[in-house]
Amino acid sequence: MNVRGKVVLAASRVLGVSIDDLGSNASSETIEAWDSLKHMNLMLAVEQEFGIRFTDEQIVDNLSIEQIVDTVTKLAPKAGGAPQR
Repeated sequence: MNVRGKVVLAASRVLGVSIDDLGSNASSETIEAWDSLKHMNLMLAVEQEFGIRFTDEQIVDNLSIEQIVDTVTKLAPKAGGAPQR
C-alpha cells in the first residue's frame, strides 16, 4: 500500500468515515467529524504508521489528506515508513 493509501486508511479509522469520503479534497473543512481532538489522534496514528515524528508546526499546518501525504512523503520518502536520519 502506498503512502496515500495508508494515510487514508488511518484517517478512516480515526475519523470514523468511509474511505470513499476521503478523496483528494478531504480536509478538516470538508469532513464534519474532523475536529481538533480527532486531528491530534490522526496525526499520532500517522506517526505510528510510518515511524515518524511531526513538528508542532506540521501538526497545526497539515489539515488535509493531501497535506499529510505530502509531509509524510518528505519525512519517509521510501513510503515503507522508514524515516530519513
